[in-house]
Amino acid sequence: MAGDSRTDGTGDGKRGREGFGGFVLSVLRVPRDQLWTFAAMPLPPLSRPRRLRWLPHVVVVWITFGTVVGNLGQLVQRYGLGHEIGFSLALAQGVAVVLALWRPVPAWWLSLAASAVTALCSTGHVEDAPWPWGPANLISHATILLLLALRVPTAGAVTALLLSAGLLPVLQDVRSPSVYDNTMPLAAVVFGVVTLIGIVLRGRRDARTRLVEQEALTAEERARRTLLEERGRIARELHDVVAHHMSVISIQAQVAPHLVKEPPDELKENLEGIRQNALEALTELRRVLGVLRSENPDGLEAAPQAPLPTLDRLTGLVENARAAGLTVDCATTGERRPLPPGVDLSAYRIVQEALSNAIRHAPGSDVQIALAHTRPGLRVRITNTAPRTAISPSPGAGHGLLGMRERTAMLGGDLTTGPTSDGGYEVSAFLPTNGENT
Repeated sequence: MAGDSRTDGTGDGKRGREGFGGFVLSVLRVPRDQLWTFAAMPLPPLSRPRRLRWLPHVVVVWITFGTVVGNLGQLVQRYGLGHEIGFSLALAQGVAVVLALWRPVPAWWLSLAASAVTALCSTGHVEDAPWPWGPANLISHATILLLLALRVPTAGAVTALLLSAGLLPVLQDVRSPSVYDNTMPLAAVVFGVVTLIGIVLRGRRDARTRLVEQEALTAEERARRTLLEERGRIARELHDVVAHHMSVISIQAQVAPHLVKEPPDELKENLEGIRQNALEALTELRRVLGVLRSENPDGLEAAPQAPLPTLDRLTGLVENARAAGLTVDCATTGERRPLPPGVDLSAYRIVQEALSNAIRHAPGSDVQIALAHTRPGLRVRITNTAPRTAISPSPGAGHGLLGMRERTAMLGGDLTTGPTSDGGYEVSAFLPTNGENT
């Protein structure tokens, strides 16, 4: 790789100045936020393995120490620059390497400037020595290029590579030692390889980041869709309840005049108005309900309307849970009174969902169902112990809790859920009845 290179006149100097101007123009075309910024871009630690998360930083520090020591000996002894100049240039190169851990763009400029000054100052002293890139300078600048390529866009990294590989050849044309070991081909190869590695690693990291963001968006969209589906199901059930009451109101308004002997005309008009309003409301409810029932993802006809479940069917839920391996006890306290349909239905659904969660996430556990009837409302409490058998993977994503919260919030109640001290889980809901329309 040795070569005998000499300058031979003003023509070469003119070509060098033109080449240097071309490189300056290429730098000016790079966006300001890539190679004309002092913004901090700290090198993040490794995500795994955790024990080696700071390994890149330690390696850079060791490279800094090695290049400073190696550069000092090279510049002082072989290039004959003296202790003051040699130490200053070696220290500047070492500072650039450490600075690249936090601010790679200023570090790259500092390293490039220190290397150029080193090459210019050593032209009168080099004799068969590596020039313009000494070994220590080459290693340190390659490290900085790698750190730069890891954190700036590809255009900035490629521009930095071209300037690093092309600036010193300009100096080579303008001013070079009489006899030296040309290190430019080796530097171009090393710089190109480390820049390519940095670009590839940065692209891989960006792709992984985008994948994580996409997964988060997908999970959020899945939760939102589940919530909307649960709201639709709740709306369909409550529309059925309301439609039943409106039908009853219409019938009672129609029958009421026949229960009074010679009812006055004003009473007949009022009752007829009530009946017409009830029929119009029932028509609108059925129209909305038809839209809700038509949303069938499988393209099948809507199932025939079935009776809505109430707490009177709680025994069937308990028997199914026991058949699935749970030990279920159910207790009712307080004076049991007829519940509003919305409260009765919501209480049944909350118990149903809690038992389903216990079957999936706490197989073989003991479950306590407590229903407390009070004057303000109904307290529903379901508690299960820790699982007694191995938990198999379940496709459930915990969205059933969203449905519970929607139901209790819609009725003006409250819901609390969370683990218990013995490793189990508790669901407690209060459903007010004094504000519910019957």
